[in-house]
Amino acid sequence: MIGHRQLPDLWRRFDVTVRDVPLALALALASLVPALHSRGTQLGDLPTRPMDALAAVVVALECLPLVVRRRWPFACLVLVCTGFAADQLLGYHTVAGTALPIALLSTGLHLDRHRHVAAVLASAAYVPLAVALDRHGSTEGVAGFVTFYLALAAAWAIGSWLRLSREGEAQRRRHVAEATRHAERTRIARELHDVVTHHVTAMVVQAEAARYLTAAPERLDQALTAITDTGRKSISDLRHLLDLLDPDHHADPRTPSVGDLDALVEQARRAGQPVEFTEEGVPPAGSAKVVAYRVVQEALTNALKHAHGSRTTVRVRHGEDEIVVEVGTEGGGARAASPGGSGRGLAGLRERVGVLGGEFSAGGRDGGFVVRARIPAGSPS
Repeated sequence: MIGHRQLPDLWRRFDVTVRDVPLALALALASLVPALHSRGTQLGDLPTRPMDALAAVVVALECLPLVVRRRWPFACLVLVCTGFAADQLLGYHTVAGTALPIALLSTGLHLDRHRHVAAVLASAAYVPLAVALDRHGSTEGVAGFVTFYLALAAAWAIGSWLRLSREGEAQRRRHVAEATRHAERTRIARELHDVVTHHVTAMVVQAEAARYLTAAPERLDQALTAITDTGRKSISDLRHLLDLLDPDHHADPRTPSVGDLDALVEQARRAGQPVEFTEEGVPPAGSAKVVAYRVVQEALTNALKHAHGSRTTVRVRHGEDEIVVEVGTEGGGARAASPGGSGRGLAGLRERVGVLGGEFSAGGRDGGFVVRARIPAGSPS
């Protein structure tokens, strides 16, 4: 059973011509009601003519074209104007005359091309109608005809204004959608960089080291095990990103945070990087902890790439209002300051921290390289 809330959605699924049928029929039936005879528009004040079979034809010519007012607005306008002229010249003065301003408004709103030409033709068609009514004895006068013309022009102007408003709103939505898509692509690229670069770098370093361990089977086995574990971790993180891209696939929505730093540091150590890790305080809630994790991850990735085997210190301090991260690596400062990669990692970190209102810096110091970040806590995800 269809609820009352579903009826509007069901109605909007119909074709526009079907949705315009009730308006055309209501106006036509109202024109044929005896109590409403001669209650319509009376341009020229000609003597009223009694309703007859010809009146039904005139009413149909005025009202029924409204069915196509949105699909073929100009054709609708031509037919309605013809019916309106017959209505006034014959003196029926039916309620169907209301169809004319509706047709003008619809043409101004829905006509895609040659709107100015249509406006000129409609204005030109009004002149012979006014002349014919005057010759039939109209007492309207020039002022009356001009006033009626301005009223019709207002209907057209309202339709044109609605059209411009809709186009402006559609353009605004397109800009918002494009900005959203760009931001989402940037976010996905940043996430892929963080995950893939870190894990693949660790695997490459471990594989390079394994080449020189053939004489030490135990250490070789440890290196290959580390490569396997890193590969599995990489696949797990990539699956998580794919789950984010596919919301219909319900999977574990877990996001890495500072609570996983121990595992991240241990992974770097297994890749041959001596890391000294210090953490103070309790991680706060919000997206700050995710950004802190990414800062440490990117800094360790750069250390593995540009200063493999050099002493690295990771310090994370959790405060009530902020998280302070500092990662320093001895040696390889010049190479880390000007990495051979795309530079997407540090730029992405700067953007991540900046979005939360924090501060980020990365540069050489005493022959080494230091990454610092101050990330305000309590920011929403």
